[in-house]
Amino acid sequence: MLKNYSSATEFYFLGFPGSKELHNILFATFFFFYSVSLIANMVIIFMVCVDKRLQTPMYFFLGHLSVLEMLTTTVTVPLMLWGLLLPGMLVVSLTACCTQLYLYLSLGTSELLLFTAMAVDHYVAVCNPLRYTIIMNSHTCLWVVIASWVFGFLFQIWPVYATFHLTFCKSNVLDHFYCDGGQLFKLSCDKGRFTELMLFLMSIFVLFGSLMPTIISYTYIISTILKIPSGSHRWKTVSTCASHFTCVVISYTSSLFLYVKLNQTQAAEYNRVASLMVLVVNPFLNPFIFTLRNDKFTEVFRDVMRSCYQLLKD
Repeated sequence: MLKNYSSATEFYFLGFPGSKELHNILFATFFFFYSVSLIANMVIIFMVCVDKRLQTPMYFFLGHLSVLEMLTTTVTVPLMLWGLLLPGMLVVSLTACCTQLYLYLSLGTSELLLFTAMAVDHYVAVCNPLRYTIIMNSHTCLWVVIASWVFGFLFQIWPVYATFHLTFCKSNVLDHFYCDGGQLFKLSCDKGRFTELMLFLMSIFVLFGSLMPTIISYTYIISTILKIPSGSHRWKTVSTCASHFTCVVISYTSSLFLYVKLNQTQAAEYNRVASLMVLVVNPFLNPFIFTLRNDKFTEVFRDVMRSCYQLLKD
């Protein structure tokens, strides 16, 4: 494409290698995952809003988590799907690329912080149940959510600013399906060792800074569960925390593989697979992990569906 990208205003996304038939299969698969994820998250948000039984701190956080997952996937997946339908490479402006990277990183950071808030909520519910309503009141929950959103969007300003102030003189072709920071480093003719180190340290700070309170919370939760004499009560407590714990393990494992790397210019194939886990697979699985084994949610869902059916029947 362009040999000197310093004056260019566009990026070309290579997307996925392979034939047109393979692209059609990938499009159908990813479109299915994306559509189901959107519908499932919208159902969660709707249920939390309309039924008072779900208007508790845990479901309040879950509703906001669903909003974040919808936005995160919508920032990246539709563009990826569009690229699979095009006969050539997808062309994206520099401004659009910068905006996509900023929104993706900001929403992802806020999502990790909400996972932490949910872990602390479980800790208070299990380890300090008598003070739960005092500690996790509506005012506290609202400020936790606001802080998660604000911190996520403020924290990612410098990484995106630093990335797009590199000099891109090697090429303007990104070997990815979205605007990935690691692939942008590959296009830069600047050494950028300091910037690369700072981005690595900031990734460590976000991931482990949000993960440590989660680990501590679950350490106390497990300790409390082991002290419960009743087997049925113990199982009920475990089932309450199991869905969140499963989502935390899946989300943090894929995020660690994708973001915690000292060398930002990692193999494109590795980045594509890890990105698909974060952007397509995890958002598809999380709504079902949170709700399918949740007795209260399934009860509310049945009641709402029954009410809707009666309204349509009448």
